[in-house]
Amino acid sequence: MSAMNTRTFIIGTALALTLVAVGAQEAIPDGGTFAKARAAGTIMMGVRESSPPLSYSIGSTYVGYHVELCEQMLSNLLPGVNIRRMVVTSQNRVALLQNGTIDIECGSTTNNAARQQQVAFGNTTYITEARFAVRTASGITSAEQLKGKTVVTTTGTTLVQRLRKLEQERGLGITIVLAKDHAESFLMLESGRADAFAMDDNTLAGNIASARNPADFKIVGKPLGIEPIAIMVRKDDPAFKRAVDGYLGTAMSSGALEKLYTKWFMSPIPPRGSVINIPLSASLKAAFSAPNDRPAEAYE
Repeated sequence: MSAMNTRTFIIGTALALTLVAVGAQEAIPDGGTFAKARAAGTIMMGVRESSPPLSYSIGSTYVGYHVELCEQMLSNLLPGVNIRRMVVTSQNRVALLQNGTIDIECGSTTNNAARQQQVAFGNTTYITEARFAVRTASGITSAEQLKGKTVVTTTGTTLVQRLRKLEQERGLGITIVLAKDHAESFLMLESGRADAFAMDDNTLAGNIASARNPADFKIVGKPLGIEPIAIMVRKDDPAFKRAVDGYLGTAMSSGALEKLYTKWFMSPIPPRGSVINIPLSASLKAAFSAPNDRPAEAYE
């Protein structure tokens, strides 16, 4: 992208998101998260360390599609309120939101029926397919070829249940290993301690893109499941959810969210200038056209 095109893209995106903000700030009700944040002068945003390109760290900085989206949204819904970032994990993200330690989670969380009993989700902003990352030299191309092998996934994710279901249905005799976070899961694959890493395609692609030798890895197999990924908010605060959904709806209809998607999924991203290269899917286009917070079970 030329310098002129880059400048045009940035200005265009900023203008679109300004228009989004104007619509989102109208008639924001007081109370709940809004009152808490205004009283404290701070809103706590949960982020992830290793869920590229949605939410990840570069040193002490947190970036990604959901991080940038939430920063823009919160700056406009709560002007003058400081945004603080706090690292959460797959294991503690729901509890930290429920107990008020964080006020919103901008990571890589699947919206499913079980979680909807505990928390609420903004309208879907990404749809992922769960698959396997393997070493290219392994020759593995399908789940059947993992028979008797070790598969790692991350504790607290929906892939734990999906792998156990796969094992029960197909009797592959795989050894399922749980890592504390996505970085550790990928390290187990990279170091040869696991034969495959099962996770959402965007997380797999992001970790591969950041690897020392990306060509050493590939994503294989039929999807283990299709899941909507969304921003997570407290269940007992419908006013805040309405404001979040209002912002997202305007961002979707204006094309601003698609531009942000292009920035993080189809363009070079830090720290290495790698390209994730996951085009906007038909299912996500449909979600942008008709915003909704349907759980994963609706996609099965």
